Amino acid sequence: MQAFQRIAITGKPEDSAVSETIGKLTAMLTARGHEVVLDTALGEATLTQAKGDAAVSIGALADHAAQVDLLIAVGGDGTLMHSGKIVAPHNIPILGINRGRLGFLVDVSPERFDEIETVMNGEMLTEERLMLALRVFDQGVASEASLAVNEVVLQKWNTSRMIEFETWIDGEPCNRHRSDGLIISTPTGSTAYALSGGGPIMHPGINAVALVPICPHTLSNRPLVISAESRIEVRVHPDSLEHVQVSCDSQTDLALGSDGRIEICAAPHRLRLVHPPGHRYFDILRAKLHWGDGAPPC
Repeated sequence: MQAFQRIAITGKPEDSAVSETIGKLTAMLTARGHEVVLDTALGEATLTQAKGDAAVSIGALADHAAQVDLLIAVGGDGTLMHSGKIVAPHNIPILGINRGRLGFLVDVSPERFDEIETVMNGEMLTEERLMLALRVFDQGVASEASLAVNEVVLQKWNTSRMIEFETWIDGEPCNRHRSDGLIISTPTGSTAYALSGGGPIMHPGINAVALVPICPHTLSNRPLVISAESRIEVRVHPDSLEHVQVSCDSQTDLALGSDGRIEICAAPHRLRLVHPPGHRYFDILRAKLHWGDGAPPC
């Protein structure tokens, strides 16, 4: 019996390499008897090429997320994160095929269709990744909300001056900051923006969040790792309000409310990832971060 019957496919829009891979993938899956739904976000040109002669459905991923067994994302990590936030509330697992650059999350090579078939046969590794839920407050009421797989970032804009804000953890004051901003990172995001800011690399199995300051004024303002069960509150000083932006995964921008207050906590659902057998997290780190100059372990 097949592990997945109805499969949704999404990818980076209007990308020729993505179109080629999805075309081959669609042909392989339909030949095996799987039902395939192509995401309309792929764009008309990609959909035309990817569909070919195969009998597939076409529709918006958000409309089909609750009815599929698996999502395959073709592109880079950004593609997987964007689509993952759509299907995560429905507990749908995701398999990533790398047509991007680094590919920490999309770990299957487009040349390795044998690995994809192995997963389709039910041989796979699965894991769950922590996501963050962000709320922006305006006059004491949550006015905007978003999800983040990698990080929530509060940063300065349209000014050369540092911004001022406070961090509170579980209702207790933590620190008063003068810096260019703050990265609030999941373990998944610890190898993204937080890494370039000097934050720690956290294993994805850790239930923790890192607060990484961006160019802090004081040298004692260092990255801080706390439990993911904690509630993080950031209060921006009124003088800095018009010079602050908030974003999630560099994909969603939110405007601060008049309160200058945001709240971050663990999302109620997690991102479910599927990997072929043999996937190892430290292999990914060695390959992507060039640890050991690519030499195999002793």
